[in-house]
Amino acid sequence: MMANVKNLRNTYPFPALVGQETMKLALILNVINPALGGVLIRGEKGTAKSTAVRGLAELLPEIKVVKGCRFSCDPDDPEGWCLECAAANPEVESRKVRVVELPIGATEDRVLGTLDLEGALTEGRRRFEAGLLAAAHRGVLYVDEVNLLDDHLVDVLLDAAAMGVNIVEREGISFSHQAKFTLVGTMNPEEGELRPQLLDRFGLCVKVEGLSDPDQRREIVLRRMTFELDPAGFSARWRQAGRDLTDRIDAARKILKQVKVPEAALGRAVDICLALGVDGHRGDLTVIKTALTLAAFEGRTRVEAGDVDRAAELALPHRVRRRPFQEVRFHVLDGLKEAGKR
Repeated sequence: MMANVKNLRNTYPFPALVGQETMKLALILNVINPALGGVLIRGEKGTAKSTAVRGLAELLPEIKVVKGCRFSCDPDDPEGWCLECAAANPEVESRKVRVVELPIGATEDRVLGTLDLEGALTEGRRRFEAGLLAAAHRGVLYVDEVNLLDDHLVDVLLDAAAMGVNIVEREGISFSHQAKFTLVGTMNPEEGELRPQLLDRFGLCVKVEGLSDPDQRREIVLRRMTFELDPAGFSARWRQAGRDLTDRIDAARKILKQVKVPEAALGRAVDICLALGVDGHRGDLTVIKTALTLAAFEGRTRVEAGDVDRAAELALPHRVRRRPFQEVRFHVLDGLKEAGKR
C-alpha cells in the first residue's frame, strides 16, 4: 500500500507567494512546532492554499532517517525506534521532508494501516502494513477538503496529531508507531462546515480570500506565468530568500524550548479568552503555545504582549461561538481591546 507522497520538484517557491501573510505565518509556526495541533485553512479555491503547503515543505531542513525504515525513525531517538529498527544496526540517510496527501475517499485502514490478524494468530507475530500516518511521520499530512471527510476519520487524524502516536487495535491485538506530523487541512466553507467539536481541535485557523489589490493580482499573474515558462530560472531567483527562511525555521526550532512566558503574558492570554467567552481551556493553551512559537520565530526567548495578541488572532477565531465566521476577526480584536482594559 503506497502512500500518496507528492514529488516536490518544480514546486512554486514559498517566498514568491504574493499576499496571504496570515496563512503563510500559520503554516510556518506549525512546522516549527507541530505540537500546535495543525492549521485549518478556510477559503475559496484558487487562493494558493495547496501551493503554499508544498512550497513550505520544500524549504524545510532535511531530516536524518533510518535508511529503509517504513516509519522514518529518527536515528538520534533510539527510544522511539520501531521494532524493526530496534532489532537491527540501522544505517542513516538524509532526505527532504515529505508532503503526504490524504485522498478524499481514504478508508480508516488506508490512513491508520492494517494488522494481519491471520499471521498474528497462526505465526504469533504482528505483521503491520503501514498507512498514510506512517508515511507522514516527521513530515506534513495535507488534507484537502477536510470538511468532506467522514467525521470519524477526522477524529482519528486529530487524535494522532495530538498524541504523536498511531495505535491500531484489532481483535485484542495492537500495534503502535510514532506519528508526529504537521497537519494541514483546507476547506471551502461553501461546501459544508466541520462540526464545532472538530473545529476546536485544530490548533490554528485562518481564512484566505482572493486579493482585491489590482497591483497584487497583476503580480500574481506575472510571477505564475514566469514560473511556468522557466521553473528552474524562476526558482533560482527566490533561492536565497528560501534559504533565509529555512535558517529562521531551523533556528526557531532550536530555541523553542528555551522561550519563557512571563506572568503578564499568561494573564493577557487568559483575559482575552475570557473576554471572548471561549469555551474550555484548549484556546488558552493554544494561544500560549502559539505565542511561544512566534517569539522563537522572531529569535527571542521571552514572550511579549504582541506575541499573545498575534497568537489570539490565529488560535481563537474558530473557537468563538455564536457569530458568523466573517465577523470573528473583529470579535477577536474586540477581545484584545477588552483584555487591555483589565
